[in-house]
Amino acid sequence: MQKATLSDEAPKIFADLREVEITRAIANEFHSVLIDRSDSDVIIIGAGPAGLTASRELSKMGFKVLVIEQNNYLGGGYWLGGYMMNPVTVRAPAQKIWDELGIPYKTISEGLYLTPGPHAVSKLIAAACDAGVKFLQLTKFDDLVLKNGRVSGVVVNWMPVSALPRNITCVDPIALEAKMVIDASGHDSVAVKRLVDRKLVEWKGMDPMWIDDGENRVVYKTGELYPGLVISGMSVTETYGLARMGPTYGSMLLSGKRAAEVTAAKLRELRR
Repeated sequence: MQKATLSDEAPKIFADLREVEITRAIANEFHSVLIDRSDSDVIIIGAGPAGLTASRELSKMGFKVLVIEQNNYLGGGYWLGGYMMNPVTVRAPAQKIWDELGIPYKTISEGLYLTPGPHAVSKLIAAACDAGVKFLQLTKFDDLVLKNGRVSGVVVNWMPVSALPRNITCVDPIALEAKMVIDASGHDSVAVKRLVDRKLVEWKGMDPMWIDDGENRVVYKTGELYPGLVISGMSVTETYGLARMGPTYGSMLLSGKRAAEVTAAKLRELRR
């Protein structure tokens, strides 16, 4: 068999590296993030617009933040507007967050603004990364860590494990600790539902659409649901039975910002 070589028609461009060096670099970096953020100030469940906004705000304040996301991508529904169309909208005053992120947008009418979803979400992801937020993708929330009547972390597993037949394998999860947890998992409200299962809180489910009422109330009701657990975004809507708001994202951004403010205040209380 002829040995593979660089041909004369393909001059060398890239640096000389062994394949194992790439493997080690990836494994070492993943390991360092897992070790460092396994004990965080804040763990956020879900990397949609609310979770990303909260993570960026908290990291900018100097807190150690980890975001877990069950998908292999970040951004949640923020990639798309509605009905498989990718323009996204916000209503005033949420466009101020787009201004902060340098997202260009169109003014559709007084108080209504529009931009391509991929542009908006990529800017928000980059801003969170620039602020120092760390992410674990393909990481599925399994349960809460509860100590002395307070949420103290999350129990997680590798997302593909959930697709394996139970009678073939059982892979135990791991625990990540945090002083505060934010449920920004969207309609699933995964952390809230674990508390519901234990009859510690109530969960109502989403009401029919009413954009104005839904957006206003989701921001207003964003806050600490149970000691150590703040809810944000659509988790607020589902928990309190608020009206859905459809493909407009201003309340998600402002709810994320509000969640960060509430969480930061709670963290400062814990330091006293």
